[in-house]
Amino acid sequence: MLVSEKWLRQWVNPAKDTNELAELLTMAGLEVDGIESVAKPFSGVVVGEVLSTEPHPDADKLTLCKVDVAGDAPLDIVCGAKNVRPGIKVPTATVGGVIGEDFKIKKAKLRGAPSFGMLCSGEELGIQEQSSGLYELPQDAPVGQCFREYMQLDDAVIDIDLTPNRADCFSVRGIAREVGVLTQTDLTPPDIASITATLDDKIGIDLTAEKACSRYVGRVLRNVDVGRNSPLWLTEALRRCGIRSINPVVDVTNYVLLALGQPMHGFDLNKVSGDVRVRLAQDGEKLVLLDESEVALAKDVLVIADQDGPLAMAGIMGGLDSGVTQQSTSILLESAYFDPIAIAGRARRFGLHTDSSQRFERGVDPGLQADAIELATRLILDICGGDCGPVMDIRSPNHIDARKPISLRQKMIERVLGFSLEESKVVDILQRLGMALDKNEEGWSVTPPSHRFDMEIEVDLIEELARVYGYNNIQTRAPEAEIHLNPVTENITPLERIQSLLVARDYQEAITYSFVDPKWQNALEPDTKPYPLSNPISADLSVMRTSIWAGLLKCVHYNLNRQQSRVRLFETGLTFVPENGGIKQQPKLAGVACGNRSDIHWSIDNKASVDFYDVKGDLEALLVAGNPQRQVGFEIGQHSALHPGQTAKIVVDGNAVGLLGAIHPKVAQDLDLPKSTYLFEIELSAVVEAELPNYQPFSRFPANKRDLAFVVDENTLVGDMVSAIRAINSEILQEVAVFDVYTGQGVEKGQKSVAFTLTIQHPSTTLTDEEMSDLIESIVSSVTTQFSARLRE
Repeated sequence: MLVSEKWLRQWVNPAKDTNELAELLTMAGLEVDGIESVAKPFSGVVVGEVLSTEPHPDADKLTLCKVDVAGDAPLDIVCGAKNVRPGIKVPTATVGGVIGEDFKIKKAKLRGAPSFGMLCSGEELGIQEQSSGLYELPQDAPVGQCFREYMQLDDAVIDIDLTPNRADCFSVRGIAREVGVLTQTDLTPPDIASITATLDDKIGIDLTAEKACSRYVGRVLRNVDVGRNSPLWLTEALRRCGIRSINPVVDVTNYVLLALGQPMHGFDLNKVSGDVRVRLAQDGEKLVLLDESEVALAKDVLVIADQDGPLAMAGIMGGLDSGVTQQSTSILLESAYFDPIAIAGRARRFGLHTDSSQRFERGVDPGLQADAIELATRLILDICGGDCGPVMDIRSPNHIDARKPISLRQKMIERVLGFSLEESKVVDILQRLGMALDKNEEGWSVTPPSHRFDMEIEVDLIEELARVYGYNNIQTRAPEAEIHLNPVTENITPLERIQSLLVARDYQEAITYSFVDPKWQNALEPDTKPYPLSNPISADLSVMRTSIWAGLLKCVHYNLNRQQSRVRLFETGLTFVPENGGIKQQPKLAGVACGNRSDIHWSIDNKASVDFYDVKGDLEALLVAGNPQRQVGFEIGQHSALHPGQTAKIVVDGNAVGLLGAIHPKVAQDLDLPKSTYLFEIELSAVVEAELPNYQPFSRFPANKRDLAFVVDENTLVGDMVSAIRAINSEILQEVAVFDVYTGQGVEKGQKSVAFTLTIQHPSTTLTDEEMSDLIESIVSSVTTQFSARLRE
């Protein structure tokens, strides 16, 4: 909404400058996007009258002019404009004047002829975007007067960005109402007096679509001279609000729209056949609009029609055939109230956006139509002459909704705003907003004015109180509330600690959608039918994930395509597996790693790629974070998306809780991923389970190390051997570690050598050689018996 500051101050004139006014409106919710001057900066420009002209003797396109500027003598000025002629009055820049920032007017000679000034176009002065000649002024413009003062160009255009609920501010009157309320300044609106009819002419008006149009006000004007020029004050008011001048009737209806917020339309009465009907369009009807485009009307489009067919799209745009032209002498003025639902979306459907549709879609005051007709009638008669008939005000009372009162409670004001607003202040603000108040025990019964469509419930009124009172004036106060801390158990490892541990091990957390691409889902788990979405946001996000891998691998693919060759990601979230006609939702932790084992550094072998054991080590550290005594193992596993020779079940305390492995080569090929991509997914409950720490004193006695190497079948699992050694119930065996697995020279084919380091220590005494030997014999006996092993010499 563009509004001229001078026009606004004719309605309300607070003691605030332009910037203060803009800040006030912005803080009240009417955001000011910008402030621009209505013209370029210039000085030394006065109203001049061209007395005589003659061709330049040495230039065909130049004219020698005598220009009266109320000085001692007329000025000789050379001009190149085509429309220069004796008798016109134009802005004249005199010697010493400045146009724009630095264009100074000097005495000059143009092709040998002296020139003591410049005749100006509107474009040069910044009051027109384009011009093809001099800016001609009315004949009553006083010669010699400062052009800036004559045009009242010391003005600013304020660009206000209105929210959809503030349709009441789509006019100068609406903005003035807001300024008056915010500054406690009285409004001085123009007097809209009723015009006495000088004709008895009327026309029949039929409201067929009463719900869509519950009020239609019309008036017949005759003997109107539309060929006259609109006065300068009118064209300037329109220009400063972004509307170009067309003809006096159209200009007046646009002026009323800007001034009051009521869209209007003028029909050439001689082109209207019979009565006017407000109805819905019929099948097959077409209409040529004022912009010369033809539209095919639908059944839900409201039209203004006569007996021959549609004349206009109601509330949007008039028809070309019935529009007012300079040859029109009889006018039918229209001012109506259209239901916003009947207009909303229709303009956009036809690729239109008009000032009328913009206002009707948001809501126009249903009590405004008669005032708009009276104001427009007076202006047209003043400018174009003519006679007017009586006002025809046709209503459908059953479809005009009266504003319902809203209950406003004092205690609710305090509860919402956080402070108690004085009753006198509440009453003052609401009354200045045009609301009617009735006091009751709890507060007030408030009836909003007809132009405030956005006032529906109690909090709407409270919002208005806060807005007008001033958000900056509301004192800040810290909220007060009782804090109840939930008990923290050490039996659960906080998820944040698990996430931090993975980040410390060089993984980055990812957050992906719970719905995934069915292609990726099927590639990873072809035997599981995912749950489809009824209304997916896109075709590649149309099924619920049964594994977190689908989203993570897509992230890997995305990063690899952008030259990020080393990717390590993890995610926690739910999986959704169809089960017994429902969905089983289970929290999981999943991760993926590919690329080099470490970032580039001069001290590290940067060519080494991540492998199975790197990811296995990360998982082991993760699983013992909350319970170092937990038994973590890995057994041969199987999954359609994982390499059959590099897949392991993750076993915690004897229970399988997840999978770890390299991506299957076929899956890697289908999804365009590297073969050396390693995945894991584990039940989140297995990760966060913890045990209360059981602290024991350190032994003061020396520890002993013993190394044992066994030769076993190459298919024997080293983890099973470690478990067998740890199963020996001895208080002196503190730790078992594998330090070597060897195949090659000295070891028979089909076998391997596995070497262990045993840490032996007693908590309260020094061990004897006999006690250590007994333990070693027990270990050797157990391993050789269970795994058909032999002790390597």
